[in-house]
Amino acid sequence: MTPLSEPFERFAALFEEAKKAILVDPNAVQLATVDASGRPSLRTVLMKDFDTRGFVFYGNQSSRKGRALAETKVAALNFYWPALGAQVRVEGTVSVVSDEEADAYFATRPRLSQVGAWASLQSQVLDSRETLDERVLELTKKYEVCEVPRPPHWSGWRLSPDSFEFWKAHPFRLHWRDVYEKEGAGWRTFMLYP
Repeated sequence: MTPLSEPFERFAALFEEAKKAILVDPNAVQLATVDASGRPSLRTVLMKDFDTRGFVFYGNQSSRKGRALAETKVAALNFYWPALGAQVRVEGTVSVVSDEEADAYFATRPRLSQVGAWASLQSQVLDSRETLDERVLELTKKYEVCEVPRPPHWSGWRLSPDSFEFWKAHPFRLHWRDVYEKEGAGWRTFMLYP
């Protein structure tokens, strides 16, 4: 195990356990952002890929999360798998994925999800559900006989970690907390009190 990849390999092993133990969305993760004014926001997203470059998730760049990520370029992720008694916190800087990467992932989405990416003015006020339903119907007809292209406002982000914390539940709240902090080309490791 190389020093650079050590926390990623540890995450990968734990994620494999989560995929076996959790039948629905083991890749669900809490994403915390902060905007330029310092106001935090938290929501659940789906991690779609990860490697030693970071963790990838997708969405509307005009949304609240998209605006905050563009303003501050930092975020935190929290994976919590109660079935495993495990949690992984990740903090780092965020960058937009390449157009090629976003296009490739968008092409794998179900067609209605592709249409929904065009129909939803994410995080904007919606006057009625009927308005959204009408937009979906209109766009479904528009793309009825052709592929749905990726909207220009829809892409992905990669969170490149500068720290990981692996938490493991133990009796009497005497949990294990192992931290990896980026240091040069590798990672500095230490434990925290529970």
